[in-house]
Amino acid sequence: MEIALVIIVVVFALGFDYTNGFHDAANAIATSVSTRALTPRVALLMAAFFNLLGALLGTNVATTIAEDIISIDDVSSQEGLIIVLSALVGAITWNLITWRLGLPSSSTHAIIGALTGVGIAASVTVHWSQIWDKVVLPMVFSPVIGFLGAFALMVGVLWLVRHRAPARTQRRFRLAQTASAAAMALGHGLQDAQKTMGIIVLALVAGGFHTGTDIPLWVKLSAATAISLGTYSGGSRIMRTLGRKIIELDPARGFVAESVASLVLYGSAYWFHAPVSTTHTITSAIMGVGATKRASAVRWGVAKNIAYAWVLTIPAAALVAAVVYWILNPLLSR
Repeated sequence: MEIALVIIVVVFALGFDYTNGFHDAANAIATSVSTRALTPRVALLMAAFFNLLGALLGTNVATTIAEDIISIDDVSSQEGLIIVLSALVGAITWNLITWRLGLPSSSTHAIIGALTGVGIAASVTVHWSQIWDKVVLPMVFSPVIGFLGAFALMVGVLWLVRHRAPARTQRRFRLAQTASAAAMALGHGLQDAQKTMGIIVLALVAGGFHTGTDIPLWVKLSAATAISLGTYSGGSRIMRTLGRKIIELDPARGFVAESVASLVLYGSAYWFHAPVSTTHTITSAIMGVGATKRASAVRWGVAKNIAYAWVLTIPAAALVAAVVYWILNPLLSR
């Protein structure tokens, strides 16, 4: 029974990774596509490759997910696997709902909310202090840093190019966006694929097939491949929201937004080991560069709808995961 449950959990984890890829593909390429720096096909191929590469560059975020959200050491291996499976179903469900609505919500907060919700439902240890330090605080500060950093850098860029020919300058920034989009995709892989690695390790430990928090190579490769395939399958609904509905971007603003967002992702992964939201970070950076035009240039009504999705993600995914656990636990524990 445990072996079958482990296989099911791994499949669902890779399914979550795939939905994460197509749900968040827009994070890396929306600005580049909307400014016509890259065609959608080329942008998706590039994003898929750098997602794959980024997924193999570290394990700090994976360790946080595996160790610092909930503990399932005190339950049976079967119940532990049911807990992980329920969390995955909750996160996937919220991903699909927000993707269908075209809202760039956070896959990161979906899986963390789902783990927290199922942890409460199953009465296992939930590490509230770690969630506060590594989830709540980064959730608040990463968008703020993204907005302010993008605003400040954009002001500096505008000052530097104030006497230069606009057409030539925009062409150069359009070329530079290739690099910034690649950096954003690398950061997305570094952050989001690692969350799936952490979930799979959690399941392997629960099933008694792994000890410690080291990430096996096959877990790294499978998670990296799944998110890359998901990225290549696209995310046109969310791409339209990020690339056009918040603000009409030009190449310079697209380059700055992607560059600042990438730095936030790298810093969070390597220095703080915090699983921050790529969606929140790039969206806030887009708002930051947009605000340098004028406050009314940002479509705050769209931003408000996105904010609602941000606020709802953790409790909604938690509720779905808890309900799934209450359904699955009696059925699979027989």
